[in-house]
Amino acid sequence: MQKRTLGKNGLEVSAIGLGCMGMSFGYGPAQDTKEMTALLHAAVEQGITFFDTAEVYGPFVNEELVGDALAPFGNKVIIATKFGFDIQNGKMVGINSRPEHIKEAVEGSLKRLKVDVIDLLYQHRVDPNVPIEDVAGAVKDLIAEGKVKHFGLSEAGAQTIRRAHAVQPVTALQSEYSMWTRQHEAEIIPTIEELGIGLVAYSPLGKGFLAGKIDENTTFADGDIRKVLPRFTEDARKANQALIDLLGTFAERRNATPAQIALAWVLAQKPWIVPIPGTTKLHRLKENIGAVTVQLTPQELQEIEDASAQIKITGTRYNEQMERSTGL
Repeated sequence: MQKRTLGKNGLEVSAIGLGCMGMSFGYGPAQDTKEMTALLHAAVEQGITFFDTAEVYGPFVNEELVGDALAPFGNKVIIATKFGFDIQNGKMVGINSRPEHIKEAVEGSLKRLKVDVIDLLYQHRVDPNVPIEDVAGAVKDLIAEGKVKHFGLSEAGAQTIRRAHAVQPVTALQSEYSMWTRQHEAEIIPTIEELGIGLVAYSPLGKGFLAGKIDENTTFADGDIRKVLPRFTEDARKANQALIDLLGTFAERRNATPAQIALAWVLAQKPWIVPIPGTTKLHRLKENIGAVTVQLTPQELQEIEDASAQIKITGTRYNEQMERSTGL
């Protein structure tokens, strides 16, 4: 497995990580704990060292799953988690990044993850009621106490990133980035490149769509977030099939799969971008890992750029309320 470095303080991780949310949350009922533990072990054996979770996934149960499964591997793995929501009676009830709440959240995460220090701690969503300087200051204190190694932000804007970075250097920004979600290329990616911050790309396969197995006839289980996303309406799925057709063309040419081309495209954008596709299936895990061997040439990348520029993506990634508050 190739390695990549996030940020200026040398956080080295596998070139592809594993997003663990879907094992417990977001895509229908939670998966079987034994099966997911076996999958996490297989990921380590296949060379993945970078695992992503959050206290709100479940809530709490995803951190517990990841903590239990990865405990035998100790410091051979890097676990990222996130704070930033109020959780009451097992439900997310709002955003909260008050410094005292951050410190409470970290104590809970340390216990659930069965670690003495959190490798990478993200603010899950920006809290409009708390200055980002206070958030960065709270994490700086936790780093000084030896409870956190690296500070990250998720879905933050350019000015917020700059303000946070001035207080406590930001190692990584986690934001959605894929062939059909590219709005961060305008301002965010140039900003983090200037500051030396890595990008952790979540949903690099477009919540599964770019793998080419979802079409207008697909049905989603109760509890699957895609049931309510504008980009996953039946009409949108039909319209967005053009992007899958494009991926399929290159997949055939390279003896790869559409998912591998989509991930290879993300990897090719910058050497400090690390995609974290999620899966609950061993064959998908192996398929995703195989993307690191698909090196798209400059000519192929330009062909993809020219062709994809002609494709209009139908549907927004979230509705307005979800854009403000979602932890996905």
